[in-house]
Amino acid sequence: MSWGTELWDQFDNLEKHTQWGIDILEKYIKFVKERTEIELSYAKQLRNLSKKYQPKKNSKEEEEYRYTACKAFLSTLNETNDYAGQHEVISENMTSQITVELARYVQELKQERKSHFHEGRKAQQHIETCWKQLESSKRRFERDCKEADRAQQYFEKMDADINVTKADVEKARQQAQIRHQMAEDSKADYSSILQKFNHEQREYYHSHIPTIFQKIQEMEERRIVRMGESMKTYAEVDRQVVPIIGKCLDGIAKAAESIDQKNDSQLVIESYKSGFEPPGDIEFEDYTQPMKRTVSDNSLSNSRGEGKAELKFGGKSKGKLWPFIKKNKLMSLLTSPHQPPPPPPASASPSAVPNGPQSPKQQKEPLSHRFNEFMTSKPKIHCFRSLKRGGATPEDFSNLPPEQRRKKLQQKVDELNKDIQKEMDQRDAITKMKDVYLKNPQMGDPASLDHKLTEVSQNIEKLRLEAQKFEAWLAEVEGRLPARSEQARRQSGMYDGQTAPPVNNCAQDRERYSICTALLSVFISQFWGLETSTRHLLDSQRVCDGGPVVPPRVQVSAWMF
Repeated sequence: MSWGTELWDQFDNLEKHTQWGIDILEKYIKFVKERTEIELSYAKQLRNLSKKYQPKKNSKEEEEYRYTACKAFLSTLNETNDYAGQHEVISENMTSQITVELARYVQELKQERKSHFHEGRKAQQHIETCWKQLESSKRRFERDCKEADRAQQYFEKMDADINVTKADVEKARQQAQIRHQMAEDSKADYSSILQKFNHEQREYYHSHIPTIFQKIQEMEERRIVRMGESMKTYAEVDRQVVPIIGKCLDGIAKAAESIDQKNDSQLVIESYKSGFEPPGDIEFEDYTQPMKRTVSDNSLSNSRGEGKAELKFGGKSKGKLWPFIKKNKLMSLLTSPHQPPPPPPASASPSAVPNGPQSPKQQKEPLSHRFNEFMTSKPKIHCFRSLKRGGATPEDFSNLPPEQRRKKLQQKVDELNKDIQKEMDQRDAITKMKDVYLKNPQMGDPASLDHKLTEVSQNIEKLRLEAQKFEAWLAEVEGRLPARSEQARRQSGMYDGQTAPPVNNCAQDRERYSICTALLSVFISQFWGLETSTRHLLDSQRVCDGGPVVPPRVQVSAWMF
């Protein structure tokens, strides 16, 4: 099956067909190019999507990714980013292995096709020229034969006429002979040209055209094979990244399986546990008794050294809830970086019995002095406003509950220790380099390292002072936590509540309650008006005068309603 023998007379149709084949190849190249653009656009959109949901550096979102569910989501984002990278690989491979290669092949194919059809047209022109020569010689031979026949007839007519002279007859005879000779020459020329044309025609239809058409057929078959190979490469490019895409999907599935709801729940506890104890039961206040009570068991002081026994729930004593304000917020008001806050009310521990060992009494100050100090102290007012407006975090994290403050301080100490270790390693490296310079002066000047060594030593000293400051705050916080081993306290992240030292002096209880009531009045005056604060100050004055104590929780509730 050959185009040269089967399609010997379809030169123009083959020319159109081969041009159609090149157009199909160019259309396929355009298709692959658009596919690569789609892959790049898809990869770009996937990367932007992954980047959009990535946690921002040094933000609250970064802290949220401690949870296993958030870690799994982060792994999904990373795997999606890798997934996008594979689509970029598809685009790059299709561009390099298909688009570029086929574009170069199309240019070569066009040149080859042009050459083959140029050769075919040249053969056509040659055979057409031979045909024209044959036709011309044939017409000349035919004309000469007719002229010779007419000259012969004229000679015979002159020869038969008795009135014609002999000279005219001889002239007619010679003319007839000349015409016959020209006819013979035209016949010989026509015969020669005819033989040549037949030879050229056989060569054209049985040699030149079959050879040219065979080359065109091979060219077209190579184009078809090349297009098939490109389609196979098109599939292979996709197949090559399937295992990697599968690994990305496996990574997402593995990340989903790594989610641990129990661990996340424990992290929530560690993140938000304040360390305070829940409030205890409110005792019944019997106002039918005419006796004059001193300090209520439900007051803020909660004397543990004397007074009536507290109610117990489930065999375990619990601290009282501070009235009208969250305990951790009020603690942040009363706490400063250098002075421990007044202890919140708490029930007596099992060891704090009436006749048990007493803690040393705190040095008390006059009420007016403490109240004035609170009203004029800018750090405390700033802390008070930060609760309302979300102000800047203090350096010692005093605005946090005890357990959370301990964790932040411990984290800060660990970071400073790491920085100190890095600076010490740098100092050791500089020292070793200086020793090398001392032993080999040609390698460098030892004095050039003194400035750097001094700078590193100063940095170490600054970091150590900073670490000591935070360690002091950490020791202060841990000193208020229940006694337990250091490792267990840091691993468990538990805080059983602060216990106030037992006080046996009722006057000191009155004074402490007066301080707290005055502080509460300032807080209430900023949010609920001056009238409420005035009434509360009158109640605090009545307490100082030894009057009856009204439970703060009940009193504030009455003001609210």
